[in-house]
Amino acid sequence: MIRRAPLLLLLLGLALLPGCSMFSAWDGRSSSLTRTGPDPTRDQTAEGLYGAGIEALQAQRYQQAVDYFDRVERDHPYSTWATNAKLMAAYGEYQRNRYTEAIGALDRFIQLHPAHRDIAYAYYLRALCYYEQISDAQRDQRGTEQAMAALQDVVNRYPDTAYARDARLKIDLGRDHLAGKEMNVGRFYQRQKLYGAAIGRFKRVVEDYQTTNHVPEALHRLTEIYLALGLTEEARQTASVLGHNFPGSPWYLDSYALLADDQSLAAPSGERPGFFSRAWNWIF
Repeated sequence: MIRRAPLLLLLLGLALLPGCSMFSAWDGRSSSLTRTGPDPTRDQTAEGLYGAGIEALQAQRYQQAVDYFDRVERDHPYSTWATNAKLMAAYGEYQRNRYTEAIGALDRFIQLHPAHRDIAYAYYLRALCYYEQISDAQRDQRGTEQAMAALQDVVNRYPDTAYARDARLKIDLGRDHLAGKEMNVGRFYQRQKLYGAAIGRFKRVVEDYQTTNHVPEALHRLTEIYLALGLTEEARQTASVLGHNFPGSPWYLDSYALLADDQSLAAPSGERPGFFSRAWNWIF
């Protein structure tokens, strides 16, 4: 599920920055930026420190890169390089999986530089920091909710960017995680015969997470519970919704087996679009 943010998107238009002639031929052969050449920070200029940080990032020496960028901010706080260094330092922390530090740095960057040309990336990187901390469906999903909120913020602010497109995909995965959590809790309640609580969880999956792959099982579990409660008609209607929308699902076959003697269980034919919502609303 995790995909690391590319460094390429963070090079921050070096050719547009003042004093960047030292990078014009930067292809790994420049002695001022190679690992075996002279120390690029020997003159302690903002350009030298920033260039050393870029080199360290590309060499995956992330702690060293963060140190260089921090020095740019500390020693040259009013330079153009210092502004970019804030974002680059956050990227270095992200690559070290130090998400709390990265989020803090990104929050400061967003607050101080809301009109920066790479502000969309700052929001996206911040969302990734939350997203990559999503735990599995067995654990508390507050982190998933935070990630989805941050990803939605990217979509809302920058809807036509590549960042928004990727954020939408990750939101779908986050919703699947949240639905999985509801299913885990619902199954627990069902095993404990706390049917009212279980119904609430499974209904939430069906109503709030209709695009996830957990819906067929949720409908089947509802069918099981209604039968256990003697609510045969509700069970039959729920299984019909399952059969109509997921006719090839193993969960439908299981529900069909539970109600095999009910000839009206077969998936309805000739229904107009929207049968799922209309039938579901009819049941509840």
